[in-house]
Amino acid sequence: MTDPVYRTILLFDIEQFGSRDDVEQAFLRRVLYDVVDATLLAAGIDETARLRADRGDSVMELIDTQASVPALVKTVLTETPARLHSKNRLFASSAQMRLRIVLSSGYVAVDELDGWVGSDLNHAVRLLDSDPLRDALKQRDDDCVLCVSDGIYQGVVRHGPLGVRPDDFHRITVETKEGPTVAWLHGEPSAADVSEAAAAQPDAAPAAGSSSNSKTRIGRDQYGVAGGTVHGNLNFGLPERGEGR
Repeated sequence: MTDPVYRTILLFDIEQFGSRDDVEQAFLRRVLYDVVDATLLAAGIDETARLRADRGDSVMELIDTQASVPALVKTVLTETPARLHSKNRLFASSAQMRLRIVLSSGYVAVDELDGWVGSDLNHAVRLLDSDPLRDALKQRDDDCVLCVSDGIYQGVVRHGPLGVRPDDFHRITVETKEGPTVAWLHGEPSAADVSEAAAAQPDAAPAAGSSSNSKTRIGRDQYGVAGGTVHGNLNFGLPERGEGR
C-alpha cells in the first residue's frame, strides 16, 4: 500500500440508478463522465492532476492539492448544474439524470489492488449516502445538490471566495457508523434542518442583574461601595436600632 497522501475528494452519485434498465444505465454513465470531465476542466483541473475511480452509479475523484479548491467549489455550484441541465432538457424523462455531489478532503492511500483506503474517504462516502443529502435532492426541482465537509466549509466556503456565498449553505448533522458528523448543505434548508439548527442553539445566558434574588451582602464593618454599578439590594449587616453592636 502507498503512503497516504492529502487530496481533495470529489464524489458524484446518480439518483435512482438501480431503477433503470441496462441500456439506460450505460447511457447515464456516459453522461456522468461528460459532466464530471467538463466540471473539472472548467475548474482548471486536467487529467494529470486527478485520479478517478468508477463505482458504477458513481464517480470518485482524488484531486491534487495544487488545484484551487475555491475555484472548484464555484465551478460545482455553477458549471455542473448548467451542464446537467443542458443535457437533461434534450433527453426523455427516463434518460434524465440527477446527481448528489460531495466535496471533501483528507488522506487517502492506494493499496496493491489499486483500491482506495482511508477514513477520510470513508467519511466522504458516508456523506454521499446520507439521508439529508438524499432527501434534499428528492424535495427540490434542481438537477443536483452539493454537500461539503465541515473542513471544506470552515477552510474555504465560510470565507466567501469569489462566486461562493456562505449564507447559501446550512449546517446539517449526519448520522454515520462512526457517530454523528457535521457537514454543510447547499440550498434552502428543509423544515427538519431548521428544527435541528434551532435545537442546536445554546440557551441564552440570563442578563446581568436580571435575577430577582440579586443581592449584595457586606457583613460587619465593611461599609460602602467603591465604583461600578450595583444591581439589587445592598445589605450591610447593620444592627437594628436599639441593638448593641
